[in-house]
Amino acid sequence: MLSVLRVHLPSDIPIVGCELTPYVLLRRPDKSVTTDDVPESAPLDGHFLRYKWYRIQSDRKVAVCSVHPSEQATLQCLGCVKAKIPVAKSYHCSPKCFSDAWQHHRVLHDRAASAVNENGNEEEEIFGRFNSSGSGVINASLTGSASSTSLTNGSTPLYPAAVTQRSGGETWFEVGRSKTYTPTADDIGHVLKFECVVVDVETKLPVGHPNTILTSRVIPAPSPSPRRLIPVSGADMMGHLDSDGRISSSGTFTVLSYNILSDSYASSELYSYCPSWALSWPYRRQNLLREIVGYRADIVCLQEVQSDHFEEFFAPELDKHGYQALYKRKTNEVYSGNTHTIDGCATFFRRDRFSHVKKYEVEFNKAAQSLTEVAVQTTQKKAALNRLVKDNVALIVVLEAKFSNQGADNPGKRQLLCVVRLVNVFLLCYISIAFSNLHDFAFMVYL
Repeated sequence: MLSVLRVHLPSDIPIVGCELTPYVLLRRPDKSVTTDDVPESAPLDGHFLRYKWYRIQSDRKVAVCSVHPSEQATLQCLGCVKAKIPVAKSYHCSPKCFSDAWQHHRVLHDRAASAVNENGNEEEEIFGRFNSSGSGVINASLTGSASSTSLTNGSTPLYPAAVTQRSGGETWFEVGRSKTYTPTADDIGHVLKFECVVVDVETKLPVGHPNTILTSRVIPAPSPSPRRLIPVSGADMMGHLDSDGRISSSGTFTVLSYNILSDSYASSELYSYCPSWALSWPYRRQNLLREIVGYRADIVCLQEVQSDHFEEFFAPELDKHGYQALYKRKTNEVYSGNTHTIDGCATFFRRDRFSHVKKYEVEFNKAAQSLTEVAVQTTQKKAALNRLVKDNVALIVVLEAKFSNQGADNPGKRQLLCVVRLVNVFLLCYISIAFSNLHDFAFMVYL
């Protein structure tokens, strides 16, 4: 019979706007093990999997720190409340956290000052709900059961009448019935519960006990950092940039190169200074996509792109923004704990600026073997191969520009561009030799 062996989440700290996808390991009736879903529309041996998500709503209000979203708030800036700044920005986890952020608060207060309508009754109402120290420090303690009811957490969300259980001061609200769930602002500060159970397809009744997992409290997504342009001395580039940082001159184009760090390499052991929730792929992919799209580059070259992430996320998402995608994966898979994964490099180009002419794929291992056969002495071949065979690859893309910077002398000449995405100097030399006899390219871009 179908049974659930294991259920876990990539990160136990949910983030607003970042999809949660549990890892569910199943044993089929034939004793084989799989992670494939078994929906009601395609039951297996008369059984299917049913999923539910719950928000555990506590009678005790909980706020999270605006600077350290994984920490519970103990202080609130009354200046932010008075200035009608979004309440989530007013919370802090400690006096030091509040003190360190005070200069930032002052900027927020100054910006909001013109929009605040001074009202004595409103001020009295606000300050009457908190204990003031009388020393000019505008913060209030949120610790303790008495002060917990004083949290200013915005409008009260309206929940559906899907109350599953209420006991011990907690109420479970059903918020989803699919395998995945994306936390909303209503979930901030609350624990989520995922439930997976095998169900009989005829009776629609559960078979055995449900498998459940609890998350930590949901935290808001940190605000993205603004883009900062750095002037390049000796080059007159800044004068050709528009307000979005794009080159505005005719006949020019922009290229973005980005190592996005494969999820299989983003471990807490390697990046111990980074919180686990910030390393999780659902969180990172949203930030990466927002940043990449924000650059509005004509050509985008990405490194360390997992094959499943390319097919399921980057290719379809960037297609929505007008990019065509090309991909070359490595040859050796890497075991990432649950499954074997493989990464590679990807090139995207704007369809309104370029058309695809041809692509070439280079595998480092084969190139290294070919080069050592003709250029390395027999006694040194083994040492050379040990240094060169690293399973690196290159993706070479030939594009034709749909814009032109040609003068009147060559109005109909094709503008060809060769983009080389590589990860090793050896490949650069190898490719340069291979293309040394080609003279039809207007541009050669090595990344």
